[in-house]
This record gives sequence, C-alpha cells and structure tokens, in this order.
Amino acid sequence: MDPLQRAPENQATPLVGYNVATSDNALMDAVRAYGGQHTDEIVDAITPMGSLSGSAEAREHWHLSNENEPKLRTNDRYGNRIDEVEFHPSWHWLMTQGVGFGLTAEPWTSHSPVAHLKRAAGFFTWGQAEGGHMCPITMTYAVVPALRADDALAKQWITGLASRTYDFGIRPPEEKAGLLAGMGMTEKQGGSDLRTNTTVARPTETHGEYLLTGHKWFTSAPMNDMFLVLAQAPEGVTCFVVPRVRPDGTRNTLSIVRLKDKLGNRSNASSELEFNDTYATRLGDEGRGIRTIIEMVSATRMDCVLGSAGLMRKALAEAAWHTSHRSAFGATLADQPAMTNVLADLAVETEAATFVAIRLASAVDKPNDPHEQALRRIGLALEKFWVCKRTPMMVAEALECLGGNGYVEESGMPLMFRESPLNSIWEGSGNVNALDVLRALGREPESLDAWITEMAEVRGEDARLDTAVDGVLTELADLTDVEVRARRIAASMATCLQAAVLIKHGDPSVADAFCASRLAGDWGGTFGTLPRGLDLAGIVARTTPHLES
Repeated sequence: MDPLQRAPENQATPLVGYNVATSDNALMDAVRAYGGQHTDEIVDAITPMGSLSGSAEAREHWHLSNENEPKLRTNDRYGNRIDEVEFHPSWHWLMTQGVGFGLTAEPWTSHSPVAHLKRAAGFFTWGQAEGGHMCPITMTYAVVPALRADDALAKQWITGLASRTYDFGIRPPEEKAGLLAGMGMTEKQGGSDLRTNTTVARPTETHGEYLLTGHKWFTSAPMNDMFLVLAQAPEGVTCFVVPRVRPDGTRNTLSIVRLKDKLGNRSNASSELEFNDTYATRLGDEGRGIRTIIEMVSATRMDCVLGSAGLMRKALAEAAWHTSHRSAFGATLADQPAMTNVLADLAVETEAATFVAIRLASAVDKPNDPHEQALRRIGLALEKFWVCKRTPMMVAEALECLGGNGYVEESGMPLMFRESPLNSIWEGSGNVNALDVLRALGREPESLDAWITEMAEVRGEDARLDTAVDGVLTELADLTDVEVRARRIAASMATCLQAAVLIKHGDPSVADAFCASRLAGDWGGTFGTLPRGLDLAGIVARTTPHLES
C-alpha cells in the first residue's frame, strides 16, 4: 500500500454519534436530584436533543455557521433602505432545532411543574451544538417576565414568542408563525451605567406610544421581531417595546449601523442600532425602566450560567475523548497519571458548574417560594460571576489536552476558546456581578438568609465547607473597604454554594475533590494539581462520553 494512502495511526476520531445529555453523568444526576418525580419527563425531553447535539450533522453546522458569518444589507438593489442581516443556512438549521425544542418562551406558558428546569437542562444540552444561536433563544425566553408588566403587551407578544416554529424574516407579527425577541440597553457613553443613557423617548398623541431617537451600542440578533430598549422619557429612564414592523404594517425606522467584529460568537450578528423617530410602546411606568427590564436581565443571567457550564462540558468531553483514544509512552494519555489528574480536575470544575446551574434553574419553577426566589436572586449573581469567570481557564486547559491538534481550527477547540469569555461579559462583567452581590446583601437581607440556609442543610458533613462558610461570614462582619473585597466575597460564596450542592446530591468522589482543592486550599492554583488520596480515576471514568449504539 502506498504509505501516503495508509490510514493514520494513533489519532482520535471526531467525537460524534454520542448523546450529549444521557452520556453526561453529572447532568443526569442533577436532573434526578431536582426533577424528583418528574425526572422521566425531563429525560424524555432532553434525550432527542442530546442525540442531535452530539451528531456529525450538528458538528458540521457548528463549524459552517461560524465560518460563514452573517452579512449586513443596508439597502436593496434599488437603493431602498432595508436593514437586514443575511445568515448562512447552518444558522437557520440551528435556530430551527433550538426553537423547535421549545427553548424559547414556551416554559412561561406551560403547566408542567418543572417547565423551567426541563428547559434549562435542554438549553445546557442543545447549547453544546453551537453557542451563537443561543443568544436570540435566550432573549426570547427572558423577555416574558418583563412583558408581564403590561397585560396588553403580554397578550400581544407572548403566544408568538412561545411558538416552536422558527419563522425568519421581517413581517408583521400577526402574519408570522413564531416570533423572536432581543434587547438594547447599553450605549457608547455609558456601558453598564444605564442611567447615563441619552436615547430620547418623545411621547406621541397616542397614550403609551413614543418616538425614540438615539444610538444603541450593542444589540444582538437585529433580525428579531421585537426588542426591549431603555430610553430617557420625560420622567426618566423607561423601558420600551420596539418592533421591527409598526402596527400599520410598515417597517419601523430602525437602522443597523454595522455588525460588530467580535472575538467569538461570530455566527451571531451583534449590531449597533440607530433610532430616528422609531416607533415604540412603553412597557411599565416612566422612570422605572431599569426595574422593568431587570426581570429580563435576571433570566438572561441564568442562561449565562447554563451556557458556560455547557461549554465547559463540551470542552471536557472533547478532552476526555481525545486522551482516551491517543497513546504515548506505552499507555493512553488518559491513563497517564499527570493527565488523569488534569482530566479529573476539569471534571470537578465542570460538575460543580453543572450542578449549581441546574439547582438555580429549579428555583424558577417555584415563584411563590420565598426561599427559592431569594436564593435565585443571590445565587445567579454569584454563579454568573464565578462560573462564567472560570470557563476560559477551563476551556484553555481542555484545549491543551489535545496538544497541537487542539490548536487547529478543525478540532473546534479554538472556536470554543474564543466563545469562552463571552458570558462573563454579557449581562454584566465580573465587577458588575460581584458588586451586584454586595447590593443584594445590603438591600435584600433575605438573600443572605437563603444562602446561609443552603449552607446549614449540609452543615457538619464536610469540615472544609464549614470552615469556608465561617470565613465568608467573617468577611461580611466587617464592611470596611467591602467593594475592594467584592470579588473575594463573591468567589467564596459561589464556591461554597457549589460545594453544598455537590455534597448534597453529587458524586461523593467529586464532592471530596472539590472541597479538598477549592475550599481547603490543597491545590496548586492550576488545573491538574489535585492532592493525593482522591479517586481521580473514578472521576475520569464517569466523565468520558460513550457513543450511541
């Protein structure tokens, strides 16, 4: 045989043909823990998502949608202003699946007692197919709590937003089988300081209707059917619904200035928008816009945690698969002691993120439970800060497990690495979320009570966690220079919450490794430095994905 035609030896095959959901022991354990008697309902829903997410077809669309980026068309061939964005067919395929799985606004209209938990497990699962298209899916899900501030607007939009039909294109909403939502808050001069927004909202003669003039610095998915935006009304910062099509059927005066040239998330179109007497309907009271739109922000932060945890899991799966199918120095890479430690450490990080994300998602299904809502309030700020902040480091280490192969675009690892910082920036950077933790502790003492209650439920089961919790309470007893210590406090509280859910419901070997390294300080500060005496091989064994028969 011609040596050039010989099949390469000692190369891992692509990780395709596996079920992203059912092969993930941490996800399945978390679903059982928080799904209870409704576990089968959740598993039945996410199993087909997992099968498709781990398919060769999905992997191809993942690459194609990012290699063929969206293109802005400001005008048609005759010079008419159209402000449309063209996407590759792979984007539309991904959106068709994600919307079709009910990952947009359906849970808000469902009668299932675990509707949001089921959707969270599905978001975690399907999001591993490709991250960019999950942005409009997230915003469409998250807009509903804010829309409920106005019964008429809720009635007008929610049914379409909850549809399982992806219907692309700018047309009157009543003519479409499904709708998508977006949001526009930040402006050039203010960023996260939303009270400095300069977009002006001028009331018309029709009650509740306004004309907006101004500029929005970041608005993703500009082809969506409607957006929540903030603007300065006579009484202050106010929230508005801005549709792409006005009630009379004409296109709204909404100009796409340009698409952002981003580090990652390149399949998704992120834009700058210009408003020039743009039609809008007020949502909520004038001057209460931030309070109104914060309901949407809370839900998007939940997806930031889920998305980052899912990205961790995808990176871990690739690393575990590659190292279990490639040999060096007489053994598979995964069986080499140093690599075993790395993989186990990555698994510990991933399982903690997965469990805490599912735990917080379960609280959404309990809107009338004060403890669950208080925990959700503080927990989302904590884990949005911590999980999203840990993801780039974790993905970089997983990439290194593939060696040079991981540095090549075809592996998908560079794509994941570029995606990994996004959720730490979107919906509030690390500092914004760490300071939001302090805000919650100061203004909503029930949130600290909820965190303490969660810690009390496992008090005495691990001395390392008990010591860490005492350390947090000591930090909080002295509020001198508390903002300087905001990240330290948020990190400590977040890791304690992760430890608590792992001790309560996780794999014992994973919980032991987490507490030894993340809480007791018996850790070298980088992945692969777990201490002696832990069941590293057992942790790795439950991590490696298996192909579907």
